[in-house]
Amino acid sequence: MSAGTIIVTGADLAQQALDLLKNFEVVYAGKTPTEDDMVALARQHDPVAIIVRYGKVGAAVMDAAPSLKVISKHGSGTDTIDKVAAKARGIEVVAAVGANAAAVAEQALALLLACAKSVVALDARMHAGHWDKATHKSLELGGRTVGLVGLGAIGLRFAKMADALGMRVIGFDPFAKNLPDYVQSVALDTLWRESDAISLHCPLTDENRGMLNAGTLALCKRGVIVVNTARGGLIDEAALLQAVRSRHVMAAGLDSFAVEPMAPGHPFQGEPHFILSPHIGGVTSDAYVNMGVGAARNLLTVLERAAAAA
Repeated sequence: MSAGTIIVTGADLAQQALDLLKNFEVVYAGKTPTEDDMVALARQHDPVAIIVRYGKVGAAVMDAAPSLKVISKHGSGTDTIDKVAAKARGIEVVAAVGANAAAVAEQALALLLACAKSVVALDARMHAGHWDKATHKSLELGGRTVGLVGLGAIGLRFAKMADALGMRVIGFDPFAKNLPDYVQSVALDTLWRESDAISLHCPLTDENRGMLNAGTLALCKRGVIVVNTARGGLIDEAALLQAVRSRHVMAAGLDSFAVEPMAPGHPFQGEPHFILSPHIGGVTSDAYVNMGVGAARNLLTVLERAAAAA
């Protein structure tokens, strides 16, 4: 007999996660579920849990699932879940924090290096038959300062790699404790002013939405590199575009955007000093398993606790 239904807002889940959920019926919502899709599935199946991979889960979905006890994020960012609505309904929200830390940190490093070393532009020039050795100069990262906004599992993983490159690592995170000795905690204004490169690794909240904007970019050094593998809403995209075009920002390496998927004709498309990837920082074979297993374990813990309290 099934222990209940779990809806996954995606088309699949790692087998290792499914093994943990073998006593449940697992229903897939597909890769691009709308709110109407989710409401219909919730009404049909009355799930005890939802694993969130894609799309948003708001109050309407929760109200359509009276048995819902837990919403488990397949990853670390829970901004696509209405946590206020969940709390009001006694539904717990959990996240697989750190499950994709290595993957996202490596993507951030890849974007930083691609910007500093003009990897994409030089590759295109080489394929077009050019040899720019006499005219090109890349940026050396060793000895320069990288500022990290957010010092959780991903930020600290990235910090370790930046330190290995010989970079000075400064960071801002009001919740971080017991930082390694190679990470210097600074005020946010100090981070903007002193960084040669800035990498964002914090969750998106109402308080920090658009934190990198015309005002904060003006505080930054001319020629700064901006990397974002967190959430697109952290950046005022129009302000960043202007800063890159003026070369106040040397280059931007972005894996997340204010609206996803990016629509055709987005202003960043075709801009030579933007390195773009489609929010795949956490999408590796290892992270896929880690996030699925983490999401499954987290929801099982909540359900077991609820059963014990009943």
